[in-house]
Amino acid sequence: MSIQLFTPTFAVDECLEEIRECLEKGWTGMGFKTVQFEDAWKKYTGMPHAHYLNSATAGLELAFAVLKQENGWEDGDEVVTTPLTFVSSNHAILFADLKPVFADVDDTNCLDPESVRSRITPKTRAVLFVGFGGNCGHYEEIVKICKENGLALVLDAAHMAGTRLNGEIPGKEADAVVYSFQAVKNLPTADSGMICFKSAKHDEIVRKMAWLGINKDTYARTNSMGNYKWKYDVEYVGHKDHGNSIMASIGLVQLRYLDRDNAYRRQLARWYTEGFRPYPDKIRLIHIPENCESSCHLFQIIVEDRDGLMDALHAVDVYPGVHYVENTQYRMYAYAAGTCPNATYISDHILSLPMHMRLTHEDVQLIIDTVVKYVTK
Repeated sequence: MSIQLFTPTFAVDECLEEIRECLEKGWTGMGFKTVQFEDAWKKYTGMPHAHYLNSATAGLELAFAVLKQENGWEDGDEVVTTPLTFVSSNHAILFADLKPVFADVDDTNCLDPESVRSRITPKTRAVLFVGFGGNCGHYEEIVKICKENGLALVLDAAHMAGTRLNGEIPGKEADAVVYSFQAVKNLPTADSGMICFKSAKHDEIVRKMAWLGINKDTYARTNSMGNYKWKYDVEYVGHKDHGNSIMASIGLVQLRYLDRDNAYRRQLARWYTEGFRPYPDKIRLIHIPENCESSCHLFQIIVEDRDGLMDALHAVDVYPGVHYVENTQYRMYAYAAGTCPNATYISDHILSLPMHMRLTHEDVQLIIDTVVKYVTK
């Protein structure tokens, strides 16, 4: 049987039971389950606010739209960001008519604080920090830089469901935190996300902007007797970005098992690390600071001949992946090509190994043996 990069695992019967309640009540859209999931997520993370969305991509776009509007940013103002991420992170900046300014990454695959400092100009308004693979990197230093320079901070926590820093869920110090519950994330639904603003005002605004700018959603306009109030105002030009109760039902169940599942992911990471540790000159591992308990969404290695290693793994029915192509290689970000040499090197040599709940110790050992045999041949 082949070993895939990602294979999500669901508590199927429990998910179906939650979904059944939606179908029986006849309420599958934004409503009682999305509210329950928002409350459960706030309790789990300690975030003051949480709004459930149809994707993390929508959350990132809304984060910059709200912050730009409320802070009076102008078109062309700058956001310091990483080039080593999925394109949705940086597209969100462009969609707000802001300019991504790329800083380099360090051995954590996250933003290098010194590179961030060097990119700050009079036009800089925010920093976007991506918790790559669930890693906190030097997030605390980025927080400090933002405070020193009066910059907003957006935490792209798409990989960070369950990550802890100094024993706490990070992000309360950020202006906005965005999580992903996409199909293969640590807390999988079919697709959805959550945006957590620090400000109550921003949370109120995003709830309207995520529903086409309408100031009262259909659930809020339906009373306990089922009577529907049709009157509402439209305060903003927004998109239809809110989540639905079917996905929230799955999320509620998966949240029950998030810490348990992440503990097993960390065990998988330990097995990989122990297997690769004797070969530091051939296999470079990603540094995770001691005070970071990573969600381990990804386990990655950096090798000289990535493409050849992928072929060797394919030969034994193991299918790894690449996260990510350094964004300045894409045409809309080509203006910054060559400005982040570490990210460019990593992009050309990094490999994501299978990481999911169905992997066994034997599977991991097969992968380790195949990698070691190839890089030491």
